[in-house]
Formats: sequence, structure tokens, C-alpha cells
Amino acid sequence: MSSSSYQELPSDKSQTQLIQQYSALVKRIAYHLMARLPASVVVDDLIQAGMVGLLEAAKNYNAELGASFETYAGIRIRGSMLDELRRNDWAPKSVHRKTRELAQVVRNIEARTGRDARDEEIANEMGISLDDYYKILQDASSARMFGFEELGVDEEALEGSTSGGNISPYEAMKDERFKVKLTEAIGGLPEREKMVVTLYYDSELNLREIGSVLGVSESRISQLLSQAMIRLRARMKEWISD
Repeated sequence: MSSSSYQELPSDKSQTQLIQQYSALVKRIAYHLMARLPASVVVDDLIQAGMVGLLEAAKNYNAELGASFETYAGIRIRGSMLDELRRNDWAPKSVHRKTRELAQVVRNIEARTGRDARDEEIANEMGISLDDYYKILQDASSARMFGFEELGVDEEALEGSTSGGNISPYEAMKDERFKVKLTEAIGGLPEREKMVVTLYYDSELNLREIGSVLGVSESRISQLLSQAMIRLRARMKEWISD
């Protein structure tokens, strides 16, 4: 079944075929997200939301824009799952607040020094111990999909441009300037953080698998991924509405 067959709204029959063909993709994305979600999140809810995203992708896909249907559908499926998680946001508001504060501290340090902010500097500027800083990173990992996940999708499948002042992160993602800035920001991450981001989002390894590759604990990988998200949030502040 070719990608171009999904350029128009599918019939009931082709919707059934679509779900059969791409149900494995929906499940793979759902379980990838579940690897860092608490037990209170039900995977079937994510899969159901993902199926809605799959059908929306079928309605909106245009092969002439260059991206394969699977790439485009993966973004819409993940986005639909994230919407479902936002509607039932279990992360305490304090976690979101501390994450924003941490990102601002990183932004201040890097603007002042012209280099990557170091753990000790961040903790000192926040007036907390290193252990407390790492605890914030651990807590931030629970809220990661409400921030970095939206930045970590394969943005090459998105196209077009937006204009105006107050644009959402999703709208901004469609802007070519955003793609360039995001690519630069990821490329400028400290080497280990960049490797973790690449293995997690591009290779789609889970935290345990990345830990095995790098020879560190799963909790350390979680910290590094959260740290990368916060650093990117700091460097992409003008593109993100908190």
C-alpha cells in the first residue's frame, strides 16, 4: 500500500486497512513513552489516542511535501498521545515550576560564561546542594514529554511557516527557522547529553538500553536526558511558551 494512497480521507474499509498496517507503529510509540511513565498511566489509553492520531494523519497527509507517511504518522501519533497525557497531567505543578526555574538558571549561566553550564554552577546559583539538583532532574524526567518530547520528534516531516507573535510550540515547529535553531541547539549539547538524546529519540532505545551502551546506570541516563531537555529549553526559550 503506497503512502500516496493516504492523501485523501480514507473510506471505512481503508481506515481498517490503515489500522491493521500501522498498529505496530502505534504500539511501539506507546511503549516507548511508557518506559518513563508511572504505573498509573494505562498503555491502552495511549494506544487508543495513538489510533486517533493515525487516522488524523491519514486525513492530512500529502505525499508531495516529501515526508514518508510513516514518518508523518509517527509525529501525529506521538502528538495525539501527548495530548492525552496533558489532559490527565499527573506531574505536580511544582515539578513544572522547578523545571522552568532550572532552565532559566542554565540560560543565565550560559549567557554569562559563553559555555555549557556545569552541574556545580547550576546548584550554586540555585542555592541548593548537588544532591538536591539531581533530585530536581529526576523529578523533571516525569514531566519531560510536556516539554522536550515536542522538540524531539523528527521535525523534518513538518513543513510550512507561521507568522505572528504568540505562536504555540507545535506551530513554531513548522517554522523553518525553528528547525534550524533546534538542530543547532541539539548539535551544541555536551557530547554525552547529545549521545543520549540521539540514542533515545533517533535510535529509540529505552533508558536501560542506553545505560548499557554507555556503561552507566539507568537513573544516570534519566538525569542526563532531563539535563539535555532543560538545556534545550533554556536555549530555545524564545520558541517555547511555558
